[in-house]
Amino acid sequence: MTERNVHIPPELAERLRRANHVAVLTGAGTSAESGVPTFRDALTGLWAQYDPQELATPGAFARQPQLVWDWYAWRRELVAGAGPNPGHFALAELERRAPRLTLITQNVDGLHQRAG
Repeated sequence: MTERNVHIPPELAERLRRANHVAVLTGAGTSAESGVPTFRDALTGLWAQYDPQELATPGAFARQPQLVWDWYAWRRELVAGAGPNPGHFALAELERRAPRLTLITQNVDGLHQRAG
């Protein structure tokens, strides 16, 4: 990872220094920079391009199992080829510096873990 000059507001930096426990909430947007498409973004989200009723329901699987399997296989390959981005690495660094950090995420792509 290349280092970037990032401005952290002094008040935030001071609060992080004094914190005993930091909690971080992340979602799909964290991995979007790594090329992992979100589901709900109006323009680029997966549900803007695909009908969830045709891909993400038991009925869809019953009607067209090969289509559903292929779609999920495509998503798994996409995620496997993605790498952590600076946001993931920043959170890993924060975890190393904070006495205790809890990361709460809906992401199942493994990029937080791969960042360290």
